[in-house]
Amino acid sequence: MDNCIFCKIIKGEIPSYTIYEDSKVKAFLDVNPNSNGHVLVVPKEHVRTIFEIDPILLKDMISTINEKIYPLLKERLSIEGLTIIQNNLLGQEVPHFHIHLIPRYQEDGIKTIFDKSKIKDVKEIYEKLK
Repeated sequence: MDNCIFCKIIKGEIPSYTIYEDSKVKAFLDVNPNSNGHVLVVPKEHVRTIFEIDPILLKDMISTINEKIYPLLKERLSIEGLTIIQNNLLGQEVPHFHIHLIPRYQEDGIKTIFDKSKIKDVKEIYEKLK
């Protein structure tokens, strides 16, 4: 896609701090990180959401995270945990499928608890879903 910032990064039109790349996947540091070593993992093929991505490509991305990127973060940055986030449509700032890898450190101050004040009763939701 011509105006997609991630496609431009993949093509080398916009510089990035790439930490891993192969024929299907590119992983680079987020320029607005939530933590030291915050990485974005993107498929080189432009797809907007998880609902559009080929399941084999998604599997390859997860394998890349498990086998290449996580070990690199653990070894080089001594991360103590990893928060993985993937947004679709609402909340998705760049319309190109991507996975956020947010390294965690003791006392990093990152909150992973969501605001539950607007959540409906679980039983009510269950009734709608069954």
